[in-house]
Amino acid sequence: MTGPQWNWSFAWESLPALLAGFFQATLVVTVLGTAIAAVLGLVVAIVRYVAPAPVTAVVTFVMNFIRMTPLIVQLLFAYYLFLQVPPLTIGIVVFGIHYATYMAEVYRAGIEGVPAGQWEAATALSLPKRRTWFAVVIPQALRQTIPSLGNYAIAMFKDTPFLLTIGVVEMVQAGLVFGGNHFSYLEPITLCGVIFLLASYPTSLLIRRLEKRLAFAS
Repeated sequence: MTGPQWNWSFAWESLPALLAGFFQATLVVTVLGTAIAAVLGLVVAIVRYVAPAPVTAVVTFVMNFIRMTPLIVQLLFAYYLFLQVPPLTIGIVVFGIHYATYMAEVYRAGIEGVPAGQWEAATALSLPKRRTWFAVVIPQALRQTIPSLGNYAIAMFKDTPFLLTIGVVEMVQAGLVFGGNHFSYLEPITLCGVIFLLASYPTSLLIRRLEKRLAFAS
């Protein structure tokens, strides 16, 4: 009895379908989802600082609820709740909201890391609250949080195969479809892993280099 045999010709044949899934779904959801998460996470972090206590309590409850429920359940819930919405759009929004809850915590840590003297100096200069946040606090907080935000972007990228549960033909789903049509899954699934690695590793190196540069600059 012999196991499945690696076929280079079949592997190359599957590559266009995998790359189509990668560029048309996996990369789109990662980039747009990261943009939503980065902006929404910052808004949530600021709201938790400046809003009245009842509003902060509600926002914190919603954040905890989203963080403590699986991403795949949230995808399926949104998919069946909004059947008229394209699955790719649902994926982008759900990924963005889900990871915004984590990025909000990263922003919170960055804001708390701003020295008290900076707040006191802004108060002594009678800077408006808006200018204090956008000219003093947020730039310093971002410097400390960018590496962690990058790590969450990579984590989001690696979670994109969950999209297959709502019918989005991302890279892994494309590999499964191609394998099913040819009764062989080894080559396309292996190539999916290689493509994930080739995309994630340079990004992690870039984040590490950025982290060193920011540490040197500070």
